[in-house]
Amino acid sequence: MSGKADPRPAGDGTTSRARLDRGRGALGPALELVHTGRAPTRAVLTAELGVTRATAGAVAAELEALGLIRVDARPGAAAGSQGRPSHRLEVDEEGPVVLAAQVHADGFRAALVGLGGRIVATTPSCEAVDADPAKVLGAAVDAGADLLRRTGRRCVGAGLAVPSAVTAPEGLALNPLHLAWPVGAPVREIFAERVRAAGVDGPAFAANDVNAAALAEHRHGAGRGARDLLCVATGHRGVGGALVLDGRLHTGSSGLALEVGHLTVNPEGRPCHCGSRGCLDVEADPLALLTTAGREPGPEGSLLQQANELIREEYADPVVRTAAEALIDRLGLGLAGLVNILNPDRIILGGLHRTLLDTDPDRLRAVVADRSLWGRSGGVPILACSLDHGSLVGAAELAWQPVLDDPLAALSGR
Repeated sequence: MSGKADPRPAGDGTTSRARLDRGRGALGPALELVHTGRAPTRAVLTAELGVTRATAGAVAAELEALGLIRVDARPGAAAGSQGRPSHRLEVDEEGPVVLAAQVHADGFRAALVGLGGRIVATTPSCEAVDADPAKVLGAAVDAGADLLRRTGRRCVGAGLAVPSAVTAPEGLALNPLHLAWPVGAPVREIFAERVRAAGVDGPAFAANDVNAAALAEHRHGAGRGARDLLCVATGHRGVGGALVLDGRLHTGSSGLALEVGHLTVNPEGRPCHCGSRGCLDVEADPLALLTTAGREPGPEGSLLQQANELIREEYADPVVRTAAEALIDRLGLGLAGLVNILNPDRIILGGLHRTLLDTDPDRLRAVVADRSLWGRSGGVPILACSLDHGSLVGAAELAWQPVLDDPLAALSGR
């Protein structure tokens, strides 16, 4: 931090250096508090960091000098509040961005995402995925790089979300079956190479799409404030899960934790590509709904879009209603097993599961309560994911993490 960030006289050199050292250590935590909306004012920032008002002021000023946040010049107070007015803090909407890309079974999309999880610009969804991951990731990065050129924004990193378990730290996609990519495709390495080739600044990261969505929801959406958060979601094909434990994404020893798609929920059900039968992956995804309702997937729109529209527009049809109820029961059975094992304090559902929850919340909650150890008296809250592009925002969170960890090092090389 620069000495200019502290508005008070420096005093003796020892005191000044100590204050600056404390401020440097607080930059990352302070930025994360503003980034996640947990420090809307400098007074709250002071309390959350456990530092003096002067140190909090210096930290906020340094983050503003880095172009990451904005500090209101004049302190204000909310109507009806008590105490001294405080300067409001918010992310700088003109600040740097990261390039985010999401690949799914029916296409890919790229976006620029700023602090606060705000999507600055996005490309239309491409509805074709080549069997060569290098071609797909190259096209996604090129689309994002074009957004950067057109917007003129500074980029500090890139993140990728894919519908596959992704090993850490190697970044291998172990089961990209719905993409027809080779098992073990080095997606992080390919993505990083394409990012460098496109002249995009900053490090590159890759993760499973539901892990990314859970991270985004925990920081910016329906999972905010949860300590132990379970996220289960249908992508365009298959079912994925993710877990945030004590506020941090849990990925296991090598990035492969919580492959919930292969929980058996219908022992006599459809064959699964894992070799078993009746897994959530094939019993509770968009294709399962369409086939259970006797509908052939159409050529227009993704499978997820078709399944959502079927429920929203034709739920009065007894066949569609029965199919939706069958999926709700299978999903509830899987969630109950996960509740028994993980004991989360909140569950959030995305993709088609969000639509099923919105359609018949009482049925789903009843199945989970009846089949879980805690029963109706200790039922865990089940909520819908609130972010429209959670996996994209979560991919961006991967790239923002080095900046949140050490803003000075990430942005100024110090």
